[in-house]
Amino acid sequence: MTATDLERRRRPLVPDLEAFQNVKIVGLGGVGGIVARYLCLFLANASRSAALTLIDGDTFEAGNASRAFFSCLGNKAAVVRDDLLDSAGELPLTLTAIEEYVRPENLDRLIGEGDCVLLCVDNHATRRLVSEHCASLDDVCLISGGNDGVGEDASGRPQRGTYGNVQIHLRRGGRDESPALTAHHPEIEHPADALPTDVSCTEAMLSMPQILFTNLATASAMLNAFFLEACGARGYAEVCFDVAEGLMAPVELA
Repeated sequence: MTATDLERRRRPLVPDLEAFQNVKIVGLGGVGGIVARYLCLFLANASRSAALTLIDGDTFEAGNASRAFFSCLGNKAAVVRDDLLDSAGELPLTLTAIEEYVRPENLDRLIGEGDCVLLCVDNHATRRLVSEHCASLDDVCLISGGNDGVGEDASGRPQRGTYGNVQIHLRRGGRDESPALTAHHPEIEHPADALPTDVSCTEAMLSMPQILFTNLATASAMLNAFFLEACGARGYAEVCFDVAEGLMAPVELA
């Protein structure tokens, strides 16, 4: 451990949210719904005003109840926003729902300079789309989290649903301070899946089921990364975990 690492670990964790006034969550399903609830609680009780924007074009259906919290059926962003309004109360937090999938034609409007984006989607095509857009901005913090489902993934590889990872792509002043999502992940750079807007009804029915507690681990790792970044104490660009192995550890990037 270097002297810099030791000093970082000894430093009190005090978040500075100056650079996190516009926070956006893309994807409000099993992972995003958890992230939204805890992030809303954190931001609503911070000592400054903030805006939390929820983005998702998908809808909650009865079958989603096994892996997501929601009070009624309907668009995921709108339902979660309504559920969170009571948590925000009179505190200085603005909650907005955008009932759209991210697409090439709306990214400039949805994600801009100075945003902190928590990407909670379940497909690599969307991860690549958002990653490439963020790489074109001067100042942005992108935190992406995901986990494998149970069954065969889009490449035909069997998955047991207990593994996941979180990546942080930070750009400040037009320079990368940590790698883009595609830098070390060819499965994101060359996705075998498609954007939700390009998936047929038949393909959508074949999406892989996810384990509730793996979703919780993913959300927790994403929120940890957000908190550490706000405290200036994040010491990694990627973390991986496996709930079956009791493992969560930073990834060494070449």
